[in-house]
Amino acid sequence: MKLELERVLFVPAGVPPHRELEYDPGAEVRFEMVELAVADDERFEASRIELEREGPSYTSDTLEQLASESPKDELFLILGGDQAASLPTWHEPEKVLERATVAVFERVSWGRNAIQIKIGRTPGAERVRYLDMPLIQVSSSAVRRRVREGLPIRYLVPDKVASYIETNGLYAGQGSAKEPVAT
Repeated sequence: MKLELERVLFVPAGVPPHRELEYDPGAEVRFEMVELAVADDERFEASRIELEREGPSYTSDTLEQLASESPKDELFLILGGDQAASLPTWHEPEKVLERATVAVFERVSWGRNAIQIKIGRTPGAERVRYLDMPLIQVSSSAVRRRVREGLPIRYLVPDKVASYIETNGLYAGQGSAKEPVAT
């Protein structure tokens, strides 16, 4: 599947409800990194939609808000295979699948068959689509681990983001606040 999107909205979680991220610098810092990452492509935009909404950052609520603000837009939710496989544990997964086409890029450990086994009983799972693209083994947890271990992250994140992480001492394992991060 290829997506011919006019715009891609990057939405960092405000108050993520599902998992805790060690050394999370907080929502505002994550938003700044997203802004830096997307700044050089006019088709990309960082959104504060989840940062401005109170309470947990549920994807179903975000999709509902986006649909109400732009009812003529067709919504796609792009997920990595690992997140797609966890979809049944999300808040209102059937509403996520109802409100947007979920487009998944596979990972080595999460291919189509493995994902289908995990999500197959979720209402709407038959509408999940898979992106035709090469497998790229880059994950946020791997980037954070490399930073903690003092290894380079060049080519894994945009140069501006790598510089921001280094300048601000992020993910090095000291002085960062703990805050949950998820979908």
